[in-house]
Order: sequence, then C-alpha cells, then structure tokens
Amino acid sequence: MTPALAKRLVIGAMVALSTLLILALYLPVFRPDPNNNTVNGSAAIGGAFTLVNQAGLEVNEQILLGHYSLVYFGFTYCPDICPMTLQIVADAIDILPEQKSELVQPVFISLDPKRDTSETMASYVSNFHERMIGLTGTAEQVQGAASAYRVFYRETPIGKGGGYTVDHSGYLYLMNRSGRYVDHFGKDVTTEELTSKLRELL
Repeated sequence: MTPALAKRLVIGAMVALSTLLILALYLPVFRPDPNNNTVNGSAAIGGAFTLVNQAGLEVNEQILLGHYSLVYFGFTYCPDICPMTLQIVADAIDILPEQKSELVQPVFISLDPKRDTSETMASYVSNFHERMIGLTGTAEQVQGAASAYRVFYRETPIGKGGGYTVDHSGYLYLMNRSGRYVDHFGKDVTTEELTSKLRELL
C-alpha cells in the first residue's frame, strides 16, 4: 500500500466516523414505539400539566395513563374546526368494537380559559362523547399545557365590541398508555384514517 493510498483511507475513515457521530447525536426520533412503556429522554410533545376537569376537579397528566388518549386543544366558541375534529374523534372511537373503544380516551383542552369554565366544558363535551374529558384552568395552567404540547394560540380581536376569537394550531395528538406521544393528525384527518390508526395500535 502506497503512502498516498494509506492517507486517503485514513481520511475516509475519519469522515465516516464523524458522520456516524453526528447522526447519533442529532438524529431525532419522532415516532417512538407506541407500545413501549419505557421512553428514554424527554418527550418532544406532551408532559406535565395541571388543569381542571368539567366536574371542577384539579387533574394532571396522570389522567392519560392506562389507555390511548386523543388530545385536542381548542375552544368552545370555535365555529367549525374544533367541533368538526371532536366529532371525528367521537365517531372514530365509536366505530371500534366496544372492548377496544374503551381503551381510547378523548380529551379536549380549552385555550380560552376566560370563557370556558368547567360548567361550559361539561355542557360542550357532552355533545360529542360520553367519555370525553373537558379541561380548562387558569391562564397560566392553560399556557403550561399548551407549551408542553407545542401548541400555538393567541386571542384575536373581532369587531369593536371587545369580542375575540382564538387562533391556534389544530393538531390532534395520539398518546400511548404511558402518556407519551405516538402520532399527530392535522385538521384534514378523516374518521376512517383515525379509526385505522387506532385499530393498528389496539
């Protein structure tokens, strides 16, 4: 082997090793095994929160444990996307056989704590599914939950009478039995797509 060839081999090996190290350090894992109850590191989506359910009781992220959860952030005054998404969630769960549908928990978290009281949430979620949990809280509590799930939202004034709407990202999050992120769906998700994903997991 000539000195020049040996030098090229050494350089090539160093480049390959550097590439492997970079991939090992920075390659993200976006979709972990949904059935794995042990997840190393911090989840990119989801985490600790403290909110109030539709019965007025303080709850935290522990309510997600033991079943798959479909978590959606929105507000009760939402004219279209929120109710449409929640109805898709309810329909997808009801299509499943009863013994499997009971393993899926629908959760709706308000981004409008000024108007969405516990009583308001109780009335609202009852329109979609009898097992849907409605969560609200103080502005700080809602901000904490939204931050944990990387949810964008902001109040946008409407007209001159002090009215407003809430602009927000519209992702539906699927969490596993350990409360860890599995997948997310956009506002164009269909009942069939969601049901298919749940059947795949269950």
